Amino acid sequence: MNTNENPFKNVRVEYHILQSFPVSCLNRDDVNSPKTAQVGGVTRARVSSQCWKRQVRLALRDCGITLGSRTKLISTLIGNACKAEGASEAQAKECGDLIENIFIKKADSAKKSSDKKEADQEDAAVEDVGKSDTLLFFAPAEVSLIAKKFKEKKFKPRELITQSDSKKQAKELAEIIGKQKLENAKNLDGLDIALFGRMVAQAAELNVEAAASFSHAISTHKVTNEVEFFTALDDNSTEQGSAHMGSLEFNSATYYRYISLDLGQLYSTLGSGEFIPQAIDAFTKALYTAVPSARQTTQSGASPWEYAKVFVRKGQRLQVPFEAPVKNQGGGFLEPSIEYLKAYVGKQEKLAGSLFGKIVEFDFGENEDFSIDHLSAEIQKAAKVK
Repeated sequence: MNTNENPFKNVRVEYHILQSFPVSCLNRDDVNSPKTAQVGGVTRARVSSQCWKRQVRLALRDCGITLGSRTKLISTLIGNACKAEGASEAQAKECGDLIENIFIKKADSAKKSSDKKEADQEDAAVEDVGKSDTLLFFAPAEVSLIAKKFKEKKFKPRELITQSDSKKQAKELAEIIGKQKLENAKNLDGLDIALFGRMVAQAAELNVEAAASFSHAISTHKVTNEVEFFTALDDNSTEQGSAHMGSLEFNSATYYRYISLDLGQLYSTLGSGEFIPQAIDAFTKALYTAVPSARQTTQSGASPWEYAKVFVRKGQRLQVPFEAPVKNQGGGFLEPSIEYLKAYVGKQEKLAGSLFGKIVEFDFGENEDFSIDHLSAEIQKAAKVK
């Protein structure tokens, strides 16, 4: 086989998940209301893709995955790694600051003011607002490699990064760490970067195309947010009545979640198929366990998957739109949602013909003897993972 050939080219795992939550506020907007969207002319409950992606990413840690660091505090990240390699506090800070300044733009100095007090206040604020909103994603192996390269230069950062222009400095750094492959990582160091991608405006060489695609989760039916009025009592009060009153919005919904995992892209990023079985297992189980963290102590949205149809196939990705909201026929929204999902993908499979590219499909949630462990194992087997 050609060593450049990607054995997983165009092979995807598609997860179509139905998950019901009672009273909850899984994802809030800027006024603390549950997020919504207009779909099919009616209001639906919504959980943003980035909200659920973050919880999936964090859940990967429980599956034995070492996560990358997504942070603005690049200097601290690099500096700590340099100290672990023997750098002094001052050397570590100098090395860390150099890397951070490549990617984090500083704001212009505050404008002069005739009022000295006002000028002093502006100058004091520069440090707080002077950094951009850039969040850089580094794998632990990449951070360690940068620190080792600084050590080779006796922690004299300008001997490693020699250019003065930040874009040229970024290219230098990209040449040092390259697109760090994960073949030698025993615990899939930085798998979250491979799954969720990385964009570095200053150095396109560091960009990583995301292998996973997430839709916004939407309710399969019409939803109206409701308001909870509450009061709180003062244990030590000598007066009658509440000490505090307030209100919170909530809803309840059966959500449709669509996630696609591009095994070809994952193979390309990892540089090997060796770790794809572990990646599939960790990702599938993280999808199963991850739940948005909003208001978990007061409304406890902790419901598992109710049903999932999972495909391993080639061809164009297929998301179910649920454009027509399902109707409650006296037994809730789950059963009509399952029927709608099955009917829609069945119709699309017939219409797509040979282009549908199905390798295999699984129904999860109907057979109690088919656990998430079985699903993960079967996905790996169907994807011809060895």
